[in-house]
Amino acid sequence: MVEERLSLRNRIIGVILRDARERANLTKRECADALGVSASTITAFEDGRKPISLPEAEVLAYVLNLPLKDLWDPSPGMEGDTREAPLQDVLMLRHRIVGALLREARLDRDMSQGELADVLKCSTSRIAAFEYGERPIPIAELELMAQHLQVPIEHFLDGPDGPVGEWHRQQEAQRRFSELPVDVQEFVVRPANIKYLEVAMRLSRMEARELRAIAEGLLDITY
Repeated sequence: MVEERLSLRNRIIGVILRDARERANLTKRECADALGVSASTITAFEDGRKPISLPEAEVLAYVLNLPLKDLWDPSPGMEGDTREAPLQDVLMLRHRIVGALLREARLDRDMSQGELADVLKCSTSRIAAFEYGERPIPIAELELMAQHLQVPIEHFLDGPDGPVGEWHRQQEAQRRFSELPVDVQEFVVRPANIKYLEVAMRLSRMEARELRAIAEGLLDITY
């Protein structure tokens, strides 16, 4: 049952990545160069024969201008420029960070590596390799472990300080902005309304008692 579920998820992720690559008009070789792998590895990812890890998916999504959330919550992608960056060092670091976060989440749940291995029906050495960044964690397997550890998959994403994480943050901000009512979007983009937005931001950070005092002051002025 677990094996079938993982296999299906890997195939779905592969289709999403292939479609994004074709929309971006990039070759498998170009995608492979970003990850430092062979073009046949990209083929294996897209066919679902080889599971892709979250850091590898983050880098590919960055190159393909694909909102990363589409891998587990498919929605129409946003258009944008495909970009190039020296990402292999980032990729190696991200594998270690994701592994450390997995280990931290497991320890927080007071769970052994053997118990987590039972979730994937794999060896404890595989879990250890995941946790120390020695082996990329396929997204489908990371999803299962995250569910068992009761942490969202977003917990493992690159933070806003990283180049990939910052790009994904911008993409998510654009997506949320596009979902706002049209009249709200028009209000936000109007330069004359910046002061109103700044006031709203300051008010949103205030405590209830401070807001109450402001409201009382306005009533005194009004009446």
